[in-house]
Amino acid sequence: MKKLFLLLFIVIASQMAQGQAIYESERYVPETDPLVLQKLEEWQNIKFGLLMHWGTYSQWGIVESWSLCPEDYPWCKRTKGNNPDNYFEYKKEYEALQKTFNPVKFDPSKWAEAAKNAGMRYVIFTTKHHDGFCMFDSKYTDYKVTSDKCPFHTNPKANIAKEIFNAFRAKGLWTGAYFSKPDWNTPYYWDPYFPPLDRNVNYDPAEYPDKWEKYVEFTHNQMLELMSDYGKMDIIWLDGGWVAKSSHNAITSWYDKQLEKNKTGFLKNKIVSQDIRMDEIVKKMREKQPGLIVVDRAVHGINQNYLTPENRVPDKTLPYPWESCIISGGGWSYTPNAKYMSGREGIHTLVDVVAKGGNLLLNIAPGPDGTWQQGAYDLLNEYADWMKINSEAIYNSRPIAPYKENNICMTKQDDGTVYFIYLAREDESKMPSEIKITSHKPAKRAKVTILGYSKKLKWKIDGDGFVVTIPADVRNNPPSKYAWTIKVSAIE
Repeated sequence: MKKLFLLLFIVIASQMAQGQAIYESERYVPETDPLVLQKLEEWQNIKFGLLMHWGTYSQWGIVESWSLCPEDYPWCKRTKGNNPDNYFEYKKEYEALQKTFNPVKFDPSKWAEAAKNAGMRYVIFTTKHHDGFCMFDSKYTDYKVTSDKCPFHTNPKANIAKEIFNAFRAKGLWTGAYFSKPDWNTPYYWDPYFPPLDRNVNYDPAEYPDKWEKYVEFTHNQMLELMSDYGKMDIIWLDGGWVAKSSHNAITSWYDKQLEKNKTGFLKNKIVSQDIRMDEIVKKMREKQPGLIVVDRAVHGINQNYLTPENRVPDKTLPYPWESCIISGGGWSYTPNAKYMSGREGIHTLVDVVAKGGNLLLNIAPGPDGTWQQGAYDLLNEYADWMKINSEAIYNSRPIAPYKENNICMTKQDDGTVYFIYLAREDESKMPSEIKITSHKPAKRAKVTILGYSKKLKWKIDGDGFVVTIPADVRNNPPSKYAWTIKVSAIE
């Protein structure tokens, strides 16, 4: 059992080391607030959202925040600045990026227009990542984009988060604030008296309760700013799942045992109980934003209204609300000359996620000048073209077993309409002469069509399934690229 437990820890630690939220299957506590439940139902209908990681780190084109963390992983090596081999000098240089951050080409209305056209219905924006730099005008820190230390503070659009939220709301999208629970800039979390050892608070909150209380107040105040001063907020998307309440005695005992087995004396990702009183702050936030969806990522409990498998799609449907957050190109943060998903890959990912009952949250990272790379626009244009024809198979849909049959994904609507989405192979630009589905059989008078083609299709029962004949005119000139949707009005 001890070996099994240690193996489990290694697997979990490995996931966290990659910056991924822990995906805890079958660990979901249902919400009871009727306003939140209604909001969650609406959220599950809108299916497609935009995530944006943006901060001072974009100037170096590096992984967001993580090079500040003194944990040894290849993906967060210190490679920029004049002193990457000296941690404390590097941290000074990193934090000095505030003094050169000046995204003068920032135009969120252009992003909002592209997102809306692509069929996206909500946006999640990084108001603060782990490095503590605020992309909003917080009253509780000077490490922010609106500080006079930052050259962009004189720009009329200096309060970047507010500008983004207003621009996307104006296009009819929901808004959500990404907010990091850990803050590696404030002395209340990483006290300058102690060197940081890992991603955790660098002192024991149980030994310094007054210091920890200052951090809790600091964090609550910033969350409430976002809920008070930035218009209607639909989602608070919290990152840094290691900042959570745990049993201190049990953790200390377990950690000491593991440390005895580690001859180097260095164990990554140790667990430290960090109670920021989530129940309390959630109540306060919902007083200001009734029905607010709270996503306390990777923390089992009532405050994780939906789960967020990161950079992957589950292999089956899940028995609770969920969202795959996926990188569209490069990394989570700005990557120079990033290679973006192809239109085929992007559309197939959306269909795969939705057929399994999830939402797709696609990440695009703005650059240091405040623009998106052309590859991001090209990808969203591919979505736009496809969604104009096929969106009724996506929005408001629910899974229907077996969810996928070979290369055909399935969704359904409440009125009994079922959609069979044929995912074209990479070399397949024309539709096949017949499409066969073995797992469903339409009613005798069912109407079978292809979205984007006005004529009815001929079909016949074949065992427990059916076969659809594709006319030559649509076969040679499909209504959309990459995936084609057969619509059946009723299923027996």
